[in-house]
Amino acid sequence: MSKPPENAPISFFLNGSPLSLSVAPGRRVVDLLREDLPLTGTKEGCGTGECGACTLLVDGLPMLSCLMLAAQLEGRNIETVESLEKDPVGEKLITSFEEKGAVQCGYCIPGMEMTALALLRKHPEADREDIRKGLSGNLCRCTGYVKILDAVEDTAKNLTAPKEMP
Repeated sequence: MSKPPENAPISFFLNGSPLSLSVAPGRRVVDLLREDLPLTGTKEGCGTGECGACTLLVDGLPMLSCLMLAAQLEGRNIETVESLEKDPVGEKLITSFEEKGAVQCGYCIPGMEMTALALLRKHPEADREDIRKGLSGNLCRCTGYVKILDAVEDTAKNLTAPKEMP
């Protein structure tokens, strides 16, 4: 009978804080976050990389945590939806999603917001078509996308709008 593989140590930054832990070789990131840490904002919708609900940012890029092994986090900077309120763009996204009524069941929203955050950091002047393309890997079964697009577009406008003089 063969011995099961040993856990491997990994170190990375999670939402701005250093973290070191030991993980099983086949442990998925979504399971590590939700079950071990426990950061339950990241959702698992499909488990096959089709829906985008599990999106988080790895070194600023949107990645699907259901398709990543925890060992792939080694040395990386990971941002989950729990970090949004600490980020100026993330704060604006949260507010716009609330004000525009973009949240219904809420299951897809963490992935939508993280994908939108990456898009707006890279392309703050994104227009509606840019946003539509940028969010195309994220599925929503409730909203029909209009209010989600409205929320991200509103955030982009607030990022690029000239500031009023006092």
